[in-house]
Amino acid sequence: MTTSVPVLLAGIAVLAVGTYAFRFAGPVLAARWTLPDRLQQLTTAGTVVLLAALVATSTFTDGGDIATPARILGVAVGGVLAWRRAPFVVVVLAAAGTAALLRLAGMP
Repeated sequence: MTTSVPVLLAGIAVLAVGTYAFRFAGPVLAARWTLPDRLQQLTTAGTVVLLAALVATSTFTDGGDIATPARILGVAVGGVLAWRRAPFVVVVLAAAGTAALLRLAGMP
């Protein structure tokens, strides 16, 4: 199945205009419309829950299988350092280093 260049360019243009419209609508609507306090709290909580679910599924699964213990322990080290408010670079390097060292030591 081949797609012609004009159709591809039209698709890119539509997506670009849609993206710009969404980005433009945010500040415009925020100035005119305010959410009730309860809905703002639920939105904030929903964001945290979705992020936690993403982290959990990325940590504990790998292509439908259970993730390796080295990955789980690496993420745990990163999580503890993030909770202790370590700099982001330190969190990432410590998590990656932990997983790498555990794999080097023979842990799957």
